[in-house]
Amino acid sequence: MRKTDMLLTLAALALSFLAGPLRASVVTSPSGRISVRVEVKENLEPYPAGKRLYYAVSFDGKALLSDSPFRLDFRGMPPLARDLAITGEQRRTFAETWRPVWGTSSKVRDHANELTLAVQESVSPARKLNFIVRAYDDGVAFRYELPSQPAIGGFHLASERTEFHFLGNHTVWAANYGGFVSHQEGEFRKMPLNQIRPGDIIGCPLLVEAGPAWVAITEANLTDWAGMYFTAVPTAANALVTALSPHPEEPDVVVTSKAPRTSPWRVLMIGARPGDLIESNLVQNLNEPNALADTSWIRPGHCAWDRWWPGSYAPDFNGKLGMSTESMKYFVDFAAEMGWKYQLVDWTWYGEPFDPAKPAFSAGNPAADLGKSIPELDVPGLVRYAKQKGVDIWVWLEWSNAEKQMERVFPIYEKWGVAGVKVDFMQRDDQWMVNFYDRLVKLAARHHLMVDFHGAYKPTGAERTWPNLLTREGVMGNEYNKWSDRVTPAHTVTIPFTRMLAGPMDFTPGGFRNKTVKTFRAVGGDEPGPFVMGTRAHQLAMMVVYFSPLQVLCDSPYNYRMSPGGLDFLRQVPTVWDETRAIDGYPGEFIVLARRSGDDWFIGGMSGDSAKTVKIPLSFLGDGEYTAQVWSDPDEAAEYPDRIAQRQIKVKAGDFLVAPMAFGGGYAARVAKVK
Repeated sequence: MRKTDMLLTLAALALSFLAGPLRASVVTSPSGRISVRVEVKENLEPYPAGKRLYYAVSFDGKALLSDSPFRLDFRGMPPLARDLAITGEQRRTFAETWRPVWGTSSKVRDHANELTLAVQESVSPARKLNFIVRAYDDGVAFRYELPSQPAIGGFHLASERTEFHFLGNHTVWAANYGGFVSHQEGEFRKMPLNQIRPGDIIGCPLLVEAGPAWVAITEANLTDWAGMYFTAVPTAANALVTALSPHPEEPDVVVTSKAPRTSPWRVLMIGARPGDLIESNLVQNLNEPNALADTSWIRPGHCAWDRWWPGSYAPDFNGKLGMSTESMKYFVDFAAEMGWKYQLVDWTWYGEPFDPAKPAFSAGNPAADLGKSIPELDVPGLVRYAKQKGVDIWVWLEWSNAEKQMERVFPIYEKWGVAGVKVDFMQRDDQWMVNFYDRLVKLAARHHLMVDFHGAYKPTGAERTWPNLLTREGVMGNEYNKWSDRVTPAHTVTIPFTRMLAGPMDFTPGGFRNKTVKTFRAVGGDEPGPFVMGTRAHQLAMMVVYFSPLQVLCDSPYNYRMSPGGLDFLRQVPTVWDETRAIDGYPGEFIVLARRSGDDWFIGGMSGDSAKTVKIPLSFLGDGEYTAQVWSDPDEAAEYPDRIAQRQIKVKAGDFLVAPMAFGGGYAARVAKVK
């Protein structure tokens, strides 16, 4: 057993092998608020006939999900779904407290009641399956286990049909990616549940305002399996069913494996408020503990970035910005000036990254050498220069060339002193690609390299096990402002309640060329962009609201220096936290979060498509007096969104801060204890 600083209690461990089969079992969360009933009953659907296994979930005694079945389809075997009987059960209660290397909290409580049901077909071939369900105070998780047995050896899973039957046509926030090949960069659109159609490919997490509670459905511990999506059940109202990402070369297979084998966790995050889901660590709790003995080299922090800003416009740079040593030193110097830890050297540092003979961005350049920089750029020399200024370097890699060359080039990067790699354009989460992520992160850890995945699928908690995996994209972030008008205030205030629930989110915040929704435009014209919608305080608040241990700041040194309102906040705000409190909010409308670092609290507020004033209770403060340094929207922010108001006030526990936020506005504060 791995040594950790966890406090572990195992209790109520019991295995029952019964004279006759069970029909139903119930497991409740430690507080008793959440209950899961698992039952074998005659099939409620037209197909397949026979007894099936169903689960149902309730919150505070009120039903959230009604009887929901599952089915596993195999190539070369009958489906595993009907003529089932529960032959035994095992229960345990566990409570542990563990300390992440980094996170939204410095201590995480993992407390649940677990039920494992042994299930077997009552007819030949009498295959066995274990259904494992955990009830937490902040949600439910379940998975399937195929134990060793003569009837199942190696297998090809054609589909996993786990269903979620809601009791009404609830409001949902859903990202429809249209297919399994996707960067997972899109809007989570607010709609009635019945607007999701059979054949839609809805990504995780899916947020549901489900009557007595809020529910977000996602997955955890995605290991050697295919990524999960949702589509509508054609034969049932208000019901969803999973769809797994197929292998591109074998579209009739989603998972190839052999027994014994366990699926990822299917997760229902549950809370009375949408903010309760933000405070949850359920996805991380469902992953394995930290696998690294030494994590001293893993250092979260802020990062300057050279790609968002057009290279032709930097009046304070002597020359034209581009992929050159002098250009990269310009960004390194700014990172050092700001006290940021990193500078990211993005694509083309080793030449053309994509195959010019194929469609744009579809394949890596077969001539690319990821261990050699172009003549204009001396990466080893840049690393040495940056280190003298207290800054470390990350480098960008196209994924398919990284897959072929990482065994050779990761030792080179370690020798150079590179801090991490940004790996891009995977845009798949089939079983093979999921395993590629796993192989790369493990190899990177052996060579003391941190990782940022772009063009990536959503997180599933692997960062707990491999904390060198700092962040990933899988979100429609600020880069979309270069070519679209889709990054609206409503979008930026929706993703904390949706995509961010899955884990760290590399949105690349910090745009300082602020426009209103009406005056915004993509790059082009006389005035150089790119721009961002919403106020300066809106962008500052993202540094608190959006969690990413590696916060890559999108704008240029010139823009930051020439429009410095709020720049001092970017020098102060951390990227990892000791405690997180969701104060208030509603998806797409507004959000206010408070996060603690040491004795200091940082507050971030963002409004969507209307102005909003929020009264923020400071009940989370400890004893003593505090100084609140505030960056907020001035009265004229609705017309001049790049302006910001600053003030400083004395506060204590029990006081309130009032956050007036314009349309697409924001509020940022540091509440520091008076020493």
